[in-house]
Amino acid sequence: MKDLNDHEQYVLSPARKLTDDERDLVWKKPLTHKVSEEERRICNEIKRNWERGELKIANILLEGDAGSGKTQLAKAMSANFRLPYTKVTCFADMDKSDIIGAILPVISPDRMKNMESADQAALKALYESDGFQSSTAILMEALGITQEMASAKMKQLLKLAADNAQDEAVEYRFYASEIVRAFQKGYLLEIQEPNVIRDAAVLMALNSALELDGSLNLPTEIVHRHPDFIAVITANRNYAGSRPLNEALRDRVQHTEKMDLPTKEIMIERAMAKIGYGNDEMLDVLANIIILLDQTARANAIKGVAGMRSYFYWADAVAQGASARESLYHKVIYKITTDSEEIKLLEDAFKDQGLLEILDEVPVELKKNEI
Repeated sequence: MKDLNDHEQYVLSPARKLTDDERDLVWKKPLTHKVSEEERRICNEIKRNWERGELKIANILLEGDAGSGKTQLAKAMSANFRLPYTKVTCFADMDKSDIIGAILPVISPDRMKNMESADQAALKALYESDGFQSSTAILMEALGITQEMASAKMKQLLKLAADNAQDEAVEYRFYASEIVRAFQKGYLLEIQEPNVIRDAAVLMALNSALELDGSLNLPTEIVHRHPDFIAVITANRNYAGSRPLNEALRDRVQHTEKMDLPTKEIMIERAMAKIGYGNDEMLDVLANIIILLDQTARANAIKGVAGMRSYFYWADAVAQGASARESLYHKVIYKITTDSEEIKLLEDAFKDQGLLEILDEVPVELKKNEI
């Protein structure tokens, strides 16, 4: 089996020369990164089938609970394949311009002076952009706002610019979406939560971007899928606002992983690496409680999740000297739910197993570099 620490073995296009900006987008694995079986399996599959035409694997679905490592795995693929990583986070009211991009009039400086300062700053950032970033990314950076807010801002700017461009000859510029940019330039694109999108037409546009030999009809040109483009779809199960993943989208996926809480051994190994805490006895008990809470939440249809993120933060709090019992609530249980009846169900589960008593018996060992 190939060693995933040897990135060169997994580079998909060795002759490809990345720009400086593109090299900056390739994810760098931290020393704390632990290679999972899912990472090995996916990377081996993609590399093996990369030159096999219709059997090429370039659309991946990672479906599972929050904190199960979906985004980390997508980024690890960027490092292994030496592909620039970028992402788009979907939201309920996305429209086709969020998938494709938008045409924006370039209005005169005199007309811009009559606009609000925030709108002036947004338009100025767009007009001065070099085309490397999508319009959403430009606005997020210029205004310090979320992706969903940037999408809404772009729609406002389109109307504002169109209204101010009346009665004068204007230049129009097309601003591609992050999806189109990755599709055309050959990046690894993480598409987060497409199962929250409400508009079927938006999903159809997204499906077009996932065709292996597909092309996209933009207002200014037709762009073809770059041979290095990889789409990694990450979707949470059972989240409020989510719905079953579109069947047509699923059909365009060539490899799927069911992402669940990893085994206890893997949980402990990752926690030791991430927070530098070597008390394996304490980490074992904390992991047992996380696993039990996860199972109990599922069995009782409690929407929250006890996952790896909760485990890391709880273990880190204990490593810094916090009470394991008290921090259990602030780092884990209240993240799952603050409903009193649901909390009692969770409490009954670990009390029945005697896990708190076991937890109290484990000697607390603080991180040596913190003492």
